[in-house]
Order: sequence, then C-alpha cells, then structure tokens
Amino acid sequence: MTTPDIAIYAVTEKGARLGQTLAAALPSRLHALSRLAVPEAAPFASLADLVAGTFARFRAHIFICACGIAVRSIAPFVRDKTSDPAVVCLDDTGHFAISLLSGHLGGANDLARRVADLTGAMPVVTTATDAAGAPAIELLARDLGLGLDNPVATRRINAALAAGQPVAVFDPLGLFAVTHAKALNHFEWVAAPEQVAPDSPLILVDWRTGPHTPTRLYLRPRVLTAGVGCRRGTPAADILSLLDHVCRERRLAPGSLAALASIEAKRDEVGLLEAARTLGLDILFFTADQLAGVSVPHPSAVVAKHMGVGSVCEAAAILATGGGRLLAPKTRTGFSTAAIALAR
Repeated sequence: MTTPDIAIYAVTEKGARLGQTLAAALPSRLHALSRLAVPEAAPFASLADLVAGTFARFRAHIFICACGIAVRSIAPFVRDKTSDPAVVCLDDTGHFAISLLSGHLGGANDLARRVADLTGAMPVVTTATDAAGAPAIELLARDLGLGLDNPVATRRINAALAAGQPVAVFDPLGLFAVTHAKALNHFEWVAAPEQVAPDSPLILVDWRTGPHTPTRLYLRPRVLTAGVGCRRGTPAADILSLLDHVCRERRLAPGSLAALASIEAKRDEVGLLEAARTLGLDILFFTADQLAGVSVPHPSAVVAKHMGVGSVCEAAAILATGGGRLLAPKTRTGFSTAAIALAR
C-alpha cells in the first residue's frame, strides 16, 4: 500500500466530493469537516489546528476552499522555499487549481496540473518562468541531479531566464548537460567565473566553495567521496566536525559529497554509521586487501599495525572515486582521520 504523502482538506459538501475524487487517484489522506460526515475521511473541527499538525508531515497539501482560507491556515508555518511543502488550492466548484506555494522545488506547479487533469479544472501557475515559457533553474538542477547552494540566488537567475536574458554558466566538469533547445538558448558557457560581471547572474556547477552573493548560484554535483578512519567508539560528532573542518580548509562543498568510505572492519562502527545518516550519505566499505592495492601519499605504520593496511581514509577515498584525484589528503583530529577525493 502506498504511504500517503498528500493531505487533502475539504470544508464543504461539494469540496468533499472533489476530495474523494482526488483521494482515489493520489497517494493522499482526505480530511473533511466533522459535520460533513464524509466516509473514509479524517474528521476535523478546526482547519487551523489540523494544519498546525499536518503541514510539516506531508509533502504536499491540497485545500479545497477559498485561497484566503488556505493562506491563513498555512501562514504561521511557511518558512523557506527550499523546505516548504507544495500547496495547491482548488475551489469547491472545481474550476481552478491554483499553485499557491513551493511551485518549483516543492512541485506545486506539477501538482496543480495533476489536480486539474483529475477534476477538469484550469491549472493556475503564476511563477515567472512558467508564465514566460522559460525553464526554472530549480527544476533543471533537480533533473540533472545537482544540489542547490545559495538558493536565494535562484530569484535573480529565474528573473533573467523569464526576461529572456542569457545566464552565464561555469561548468568545469561538463555536468550542466542541458540538451533541450528551448533551454539551451537561455545559457552561455564561460571558461572562468571572472569573465562574468559581479552583478550579472552566474551559475557555477562546481564542488568548490566561493562567496555567496544574490547573483551567484552554486549547483553542487555529487562528485566527492570522503574516506574516514577512526578508533573504535569515536562519536559521530567528532567525525562530522572533522569533515566540516576538512571541507572548510580545502574549500570543498559538503553538498558535493556523494558518499563516505572506510575499511570493512568499520562496518559496525556506530559513530561512523550515525555520521553518514546525519549527512544523508551511503558508506562504501573496502577490504584491507583492496585498500592495500592503492598508492597513497601518507601511509601509516600505526594504521598498518592495527588494521592490516597502511592507509584507510586516503585509500578508501581514492578507491570509492574510481581512482580519483585526492583533493584533501589525510587530516587527523582526535581519534579520526579523513581524506576527500574527486571522482574521475
């Protein structure tokens, strides 16, 4: 059974019937005013009280009511475009499906179109890029598997795209693989960021950090792997602190980390596993024999004595990136070591 990730709210009888239609077609949970006694719907007495508990729990919300009611219900909980859920408002006659919040990143624009398809309503999408028939940078980044850094800059980037102005792209690895002709016409590739005036919009597809400005949007490719070694019982906080230190020192973007890597003997290391969960990353484990076959700049006799191989963090980082380039050699703090490599 599909877990519901869309909350639907109905406050009138006509709205409840539309809600039942949507609930039958979407992975959703229908909520209806108690007095309506709608079968299989979760009853509620106060919409404001209900939304206080559901807003952060569901990926998307469909309000079948006036926009004003929906806006007042969600207003206390709206925080940031990178984390807010999608919100769509549908009038209870089924005429208009309005993308109200988080149109691009949250998917409200697509959800409004889906609701319109299911109910016969007209989708209402007011984001500037959609209105202009231009690509939205958030959606391009998502489709290319690139993370957003400094998302405030999406405003200037999308404003330029909507106005038909070319946006410069610095992409040293060739990962901004926009192929659709309609999208291609909106971008100009540059060999160096310095070629672009500071007040002009620029997209940097890069694993390196730089100054955040309203015109500089960083898209983070997942091309780095951090090799980690640690003593038994090392807390996750120590490992996370070390990784943060290495990234800052070497100007590497944490958002470009694709995975952690270590030796097989650490597969049950609680702190390491917890650190990976905190970062939302997988861990790759290699045997001592695999690690021993990698040439590293800083082998250790102490590590060889305890682990049977002269390097864990550097060798694991290089192996995990397919023989990649070591950008951050071994760094030690406390009882853990880390190294970061760039994928080939």
